[in-house]
Amino acid sequence: MPYAIVEGELHGVQQIISPNADSRPDPAPISLLVIHNISLPPGEFGGGYVERLFTNCLDPGEHPYFSEIAGLRVSSHLFIDRIGQVTQFVNLNDRAWHAGMSSWCEHQPCNDYSIGIELEGTDYLSFTDSQYDTLVSVTRSVQQSYPEITLERIVGHADIAPDRKTDPGLCFDWNRYLSALSSS
Repeated sequence: MPYAIVEGELHGVQQIISPNADSRPDPAPISLLVIHNISLPPGEFGGGYVERLFTNCLDPGEHPYFSEIAGLRVSSHLFIDRIGQVTQFVNLNDRAWHAGMSSWCEHQPCNDYSIGIELEGTDYLSFTDSQYDTLVSVTRSVQQSYPEITLERIVGHADIAPDRKTDPGLCFDWNRYLSALSSS
């Protein structure tokens, strides 16, 4: 399913506004796509907890792990759940707070010039066919709107913050994803 992007908004997907975003400080083009994974509580899917985290509505008393991340202010531009549904939290033209301290090709911080996509998952469980199909379709649309994002500028969170992060993890099939993007 092709997605239309108009003024940074991915049409045809759920829109939930995260307060954890701001304007990009540099007029440089958006030129990096960062793939992440997330599950809340860790290893559990569904429940709306990622949405609550990205909108600062996560109740720290609901699960012991949530008290550990209470006060964390993070977001991502897009979130793809296990069945392949997309939620947009931050306009693609704005800066989402997804990469933290990060660097790519000696340019930092990556939040300033990147788009972040979170896949509902973990480092150690396979992602679903629906997630790959949606990710490929969304990526194609992103590349059409932001031509600086070439295949060489699609990275994992671990690539831009290797001392802190491991996602999208060992089970993310980079070959499958990049081959599908190349075969269009």
